[in-house]
Amino acid sequence: MTHHLDDVKKSYQAWEEKTLAKALSKNKERKEKFTSASGTEYQRVYSPLDLDDFDYVRDDSFPAMYPFTRGVQPTMYRGRPWTMRQYAGFGTAKETNERFRYLLKEGQTGLSIAFDLPTQMGYDSDHPLARGEVGKVGVAIDSLADMEVLFDQIPLDKVSTSMTINSTAAILLAMYVVLGEKQGVETKGLRGTIQNDVLKEYVARGTYIFPPAPSLRIITDIMAYCGESVPQWNTISVSGYHMREAGCTAVQEVAFTLADGIEYLNAVKKAGQDVKALAQRFSFFFNAHNDFLEEVAKFRAARRLWARIVKEKFGIDDARAQMLRFHTQTAGCTLTAQQPMNNVVRVAMQALSAVLGGTQSLHTNSLDEAYSLPTENAVRVALRTQQIIAEESGVTHTIDPLAGSYAVEALTKKIEREAEEYIDKIEELGGVVPAIETGFIQREIEDAAYRYQKEVERKDRIVVGVNEYTVEEQLREDIIRVDEKKEKEQVERLKKVRKDRDDKKVKAALEAVKKAASGSDNVMPPIIEAVREYASIGEIADAMRAVFGEFKDRARGAAA
Repeated sequence: MTHHLDDVKKSYQAWEEKTLAKALSKNKERKEKFTSASGTEYQRVYSPLDLDDFDYVRDDSFPAMYPFTRGVQPTMYRGRPWTMRQYAGFGTAKETNERFRYLLKEGQTGLSIAFDLPTQMGYDSDHPLARGEVGKVGVAIDSLADMEVLFDQIPLDKVSTSMTINSTAAILLAMYVVLGEKQGVETKGLRGTIQNDVLKEYVARGTYIFPPAPSLRIITDIMAYCGESVPQWNTISVSGYHMREAGCTAVQEVAFTLADGIEYLNAVKKAGQDVKALAQRFSFFFNAHNDFLEEVAKFRAARRLWARIVKEKFGIDDARAQMLRFHTQTAGCTLTAQQPMNNVVRVAMQALSAVLGGTQSLHTNSLDEAYSLPTENAVRVALRTQQIIAEESGVTHTIDPLAGSYAVEALTKKIEREAEEYIDKIEELGGVVPAIETGFIQREIEDAAYRYQKEVERKDRIVVGVNEYTVEEQLREDIIRVDEKKEKEQVERLKKVRKDRDDKKVKAALEAVKKAASGSDNVMPPIIEAVREYASIGEIADAMRAVFGEFKDRARGAAA
C-alpha cells in the first residue's frame, strides 16, 4: 500500500477520539454489532490498517493471472457477458421444451435443466416410489425418447446445456451424447456441464443412490470418457449452492465446496488419470445470497484459494487448471411467499453481487418460486434482471470494479483464511468422506442454520415482509401446478417405449453395464449402448444397484 500506516493509525485514533466519540455521545448506533447472515461481524470502518499485509501482485494481480482473484478472463465482460441460464423443467419433456424455446427466444444464452425427483433418484415414472412426484420439481426423463422431445427443434451444436443431475449423471450424459449423434453432432462439438457432484448429496440434498466409493468411481469414469470423447464438456460442477440453501455460512460454502473439489481431484489421481487435464474441465456452482459485500468477497476468495490449492497441493502450474470457473444461482432460500414482489429486489442484488464477483454463468430466480413453479411473466422478469445488469448498469465496463476497496479486500482475506482452516480440519479427519460419515460437515451446517433461524425469530435479523413490515395478503391464484394427468401420460409413454424397442438388445446392454460395474472397465460406453437401445433410466440404475448396492444414511440407523 502507498499509505504510511503510522500516519493512518494516528489519523484513525484522532477520528475515534474526536469525531466518532462526539457523534456517539449524541446518537447511539442502531445495533451493538452489525453482522452478515453468515455471522461475519463488520467493522465500523475499513482502512489501510486492515490490509497491512496486503500484496497486490501476490493477492490480487490482474485478470487471468494467478491467483485469479480478479477474474479468469483477460477481458471478462468487456469481451462478452456471462452465460445467462434460466433453470427450467417441469411436467413432461414436451412442456419443458416449450419453456426452453420461449426462453431462447427471449434472449437466454444457455439451457439449464431441472429434473424431477424420480429421474434424480434413478426410478422410472411407473415405479411405486415415483408416485406423486413425476414432473413435480423438474422434467420427467425416463428414456432417450423423452430426451428427443426435450430438445425438439433445439440444435445441440448451437447451445450449451447445464444439467443439474448427480447420481444418474452418467445416464443423462449418455442420453445427450446419443441425441447428439441423432442430430448429426459429433461428441467433440457438444458443450455443457453435468453437476455430477455426489458428495454434497450426502450432506445437503439426499438424492444419492450408491455409496461414496462407487459413486466416486462412476464420476472418474465419466471424466475419463469425456476427456477422450467430449472434450468441451465440463464433467463436474462442484456445488456449494445446496449447502448454502441448507443453511451454511459463506465461509462454510467456500470451504466445503473446495474440500469436495480436493476429494474429486484425489479420486482422479488415485484412478491414474491426468489430474491436470481433468482439473481444466472442473467447474463450480455457488449461491448468491443476500449480504452483498460478503458475497462479492466470497467469490473472489474462492478463486484465490482454489488456485493456491491446485498449485501447492497438487503441484499443477497450468493456469487453466488453477482457474476456478463457476456458475451462480441466486438464493432460493431467501425468497418469500409473503410480498413476493420484494423477491425481484432480492434477486437483483444477489445477481449483481455474482457479476461483481466475476461469475461465468448465472441463473436468476423468479419472484414466485417460493410458492409455485415460475410463471412465464416471472421468468421473463428474472431474465430481464440479468439483461439490465449486463446492458444498463455499467458494471460490465471495467473488470472487478470493487478491487481495492478496503472492506472487500479485508473480507476476501478473512473468508479465504477461515475457509482454509475448515479445509485443514477436514483433512485432519481423513478427507470429505470420513467428515461426512462422522457427521462433521452436516453438524456444522445444521448449527449455522439454527443460529440464523433463531436470529430471525428474535428479530435480531429482519426479513422484510416476514417478521417486519408485514401486510395482509390475499390467497394467490396465479399458481402453476403440474396436472396429475401428466403422470399418467408419462407412464403410458414409457410403456410404449418398452413395447416398441428390442428387448433382447436391451437385456444384453444392461448385462454389459453390470459387467463393467463389476470390473474395472469404464461404465460410460455400455451405458451409452443401453441408452441407444432405449433402456430406461430405472433399468440402467438398477443394473448398477445390483453391483454397487445403495447408500443408507447412518442417521436412519442403517449402514452403507
